Amino acid sequence: MIPSSPPSLPFPEFEPGWVWLAGAGPGDPGLLTLHAWHALRHADVIVYDALVGPDILGMAREGCRLEFAGKRGGKPSPKQPDISNRLVQLARDGLRVLRLKGGDPFVFGRGGEEALTLVEHHIPFRVIPGITAGIGGLAYAGIPVTHRDTNHAVTFMTGHSASGLVPDTIDWAAVARGSQVIVLYMALKHLRTIAGNFISAGRPADQAVAIVTNATLPNQHVLETTLERCADDVAANGIEPPALVVVGDVVLLRPALDWIGAMSHRAGD
Repeated sequence: MIPSSPPSLPFPEFEPGWVWLAGAGPGDPGLLTLHAWHALRHADVIVYDALVGPDILGMAREGCRLEFAGKRGGKPSPKQPDISNRLVQLARDGLRVLRLKGGDPFVFGRGGEEALTLVEHHIPFRVIPGITAGIGGLAYAGIPVTHRDTNHAVTFMTGHSASGLVPDTIDWAAVARGSQVIVLYMALKHLRTIAGNFISAGRPADQAVAIVTNATLPNQHVLETTLERCADDVAANGIEPPALVVVGDVVLLRPALDWIGAMSHRAGD
């Protein structure tokens, strides 16, 4: 039985009429923050994204209402202004509103857009950071985002703009030259174009790439490939979103640092 909260921790009060914008982490329920767990136990309504799994939603208090507001590429999805305005409406109804997002709400999660709408309508809110998939998901794949002997910079990028196309405001040459490691969210649809842009900008065609699907979950899968082969390998393996793409020599550390794979081998001994 899950207690309502650890008695020794002074949690903030979740007041009626407030919206809490919270990150649920990359998938594994154990990666929730305590503040996010506290919010789940006290919210009147949870407006949640497609990447928030049932195990996390199952932590909500009895009687809490769940409203799905997930976006999936290429599929009918709620429009962002409608989601933002729904948060305003629920708060004005005097409810404790938890806006629960996969990863971190301010890392390619449109949390900033929703927060600005709340500010516009004078709705009080709190932000609860979450572990973003570009860090936590790669750690579960045995890939460190930074390593002293490999890189001193990392760039997080989105693979498509608000229009659904490859972002046209990115200086591909600057990123290719300036960041030894590049982590791409939502990049599978345009992976061939993105990989081509980086190769044209000077990245080695044989540079190591990993694609991580269902990061931190029991069905996590990691495909190791190269920049020039990654799009073909994704297609050949039938890989579908959600997925992370990481480009850089940190991928080469995975054979030594794949701790989940090591546990599986020990369990099979």
